[in-house]
Amino acid sequence: MDEEYDVIVLGTGLKECILSGLLSVDGLKVLHMDRNDYYGGESTSLNLIQLWTRFRGSDKPPAHLGSSRDYNVDMIPKFMMANGTLVRVLIHTDVTKYLSFKAVDGSFVYNKGKVHKVPATDMEALKSPLMGIFEKRRAGKFFIYVQDYNENDPKTHEGMDLSRVTTRELIAKYGLDDNTVDVIGHALALHRDDRYLDEPAYDTVKRMKLYVESIARFQGRSPYIYPLYGLGELPQAFARLSAVYGGTYMLNKPECKLEFNEEGKVIGVTSEGETARCKKVVCDPSYLPNKVRKVGRVARAIAIMSHPIPNTIDSHSAQVILPQKQLGRKSDMYLFCCSYMHNVAPKGKFIAFVSTEAETDHPEIELKPGIDLLGPVEELFFDIYDRYEPVNEPSLDNCFISTSYDATTHFESTVIDVLNMYTMITGKEVDLSVDLSAASAAEE
Repeated sequence: MDEEYDVIVLGTGLKECILSGLLSVDGLKVLHMDRNDYYGGESTSLNLIQLWTRFRGSDKPPAHLGSSRDYNVDMIPKFMMANGTLVRVLIHTDVTKYLSFKAVDGSFVYNKGKVHKVPATDMEALKSPLMGIFEKRRAGKFFIYVQDYNENDPKTHEGMDLSRVTTRELIAKYGLDDNTVDVIGHALALHRDDRYLDEPAYDTVKRMKLYVESIARFQGRSPYIYPLYGLGELPQAFARLSAVYGGTYMLNKPECKLEFNEEGKVIGVTSEGETARCKKVVCDPSYLPNKVRKVGRVARAIAIMSHPIPNTIDSHSAQVILPQKQLGRKSDMYLFCCSYMHNVAPKGKFIAFVSTEAETDHPEIELKPGIDLLGPVEELFFDIYDRYEPVNEPSLDNCFISTSYDATTHFESTVIDVLNMYTMITGKEVDLSVDLSAASAAEE
């Protein structure tokens, strides 16, 4: 422990593990510590006994739920966009060799009190009850514009500069109704609230393209993929990568106190009376509470069931987005479901999550619209946690702090935070222009 490192990483959450892997691959000397005795930090996966201990204290889980070790219940449940940034990072770092993925069965949206499949093919779009026949024609023209849009080819812009034109103005050009806008903005572009309407349209067009490319990637019924055995596999895979490149790991290290010099720059981390010296520290917000501020709270329900979410075409894995407007809220609500098909529960069991940005102190009441869509549940747990973001200036103290995980059920915002941190730490960008076709073998 009594050594000097380029970077000490505190916490083995997914963000910290990805950074530890990327920095080790770059040839930096990395020490990775965690006060817990398991990988994953806030983004760990729990077996049934761990789940019970966390939410019910001393009770034992009922026998009819099956073996504890057959469960891998994510604490931060998220799917991966098949063509998204996290998949590019996995391929760039070759972490795919430690993981197996399976496509997610379906993506759905809640609209006018009902759950509808988000169309993944032209045929599904034609049959979808989400829009009337004339609206489908208008929407079709808009989708063709988005599909053909090329940032570097002005001929595809139809005279619009999407870095200046707002999404609201772009959509108005096609005369789409509010209902359609809701589906496009929240179920395809995956915006969390309606602020995007008054922001430049280019971001929305880019997000829609990612959605379509992700569906095409595996000719799937949704744009998402998910690792077998749950998300707890991801931090461990990046930890392995770091170790291969010489990174050192120490779990179960209590306290982990950061040491600073008189200028306020971090110079090391002390645990159990020993100090490891370093030039920079990467950590989650819990290690430096005086350098972060609370920016919100996530409310989440975790359900164990013996059936898929009703009205999702018997999907063993699915996402349902409930746009804010449909619920009279300020932000969207998300349903996430996976099952024994992804090896996260014993045969016949399903794990479902309902999550949203908390707007009151009563998560049970707030989450009710989502819970009501689950049908009968065998066990239900409620979780609420604070979200933090850093307020320090890393160039002054050499501390690089990740932001807390949001309520969304996909990883795009998570990985953008990681890549921004990597650039701040190293002064360079990760080259993610990888050949995705070569990586399709990583998917089962």
